[in-house]
Amino acid sequence: MKTVLHKKLFRELTVDELYELLRIRSEVFVVEQDCVYQDMDRDDQASVHLWLTEGDKVVALCRVCPAGTHMQEVSVGRVITTERGKGYGKQIMLEGINAAREHFGAERIDIEAQEYARGFYEQVGFRQSSEPFILDGITHIRMTWTLQG
Repeated sequence: MKTVLHKKLFRELTVDELYELLRIRSEVFVVEQDCVYQDMDRDDQASVHLWLTEGDKVVALCRVCPAGTHMQEVSVGRVITTERGKGYGKQIMLEGINAAREHFGAERIDIEAQEYARGFYEQVGFRQSSEPFILDGITHIRMTWTLQG
């Protein structure tokens, strides 16, 4: 089955698309990871939303926030794969980097990564740029991607 990339600004999302993206984020971050936090943080409205589908199933998603919203720099976050081990995570992160460059002119991208996923983000060019810290009860690290000129 063919994987399809969807990329939309918040105002372009249909109600059904928004519901599905938020449902998956809640399922993974709140329920699966047992983390009570405010997912809908008002950054979604300024962000570019990307997701991959196979048929009618969302298999990966992320959002790209402009500088000065979620973080000081352009950032990629809310990264989820619903089908693990199939390369969707790497694909959605590479698309997120492309969207950050295309929509926001990013030459630097910051993320707040769960510490255990450091190796995954290193595969797409991010490097650890902070000491570990606790965010919403989970150990995170800041990681940075920079345009190699």
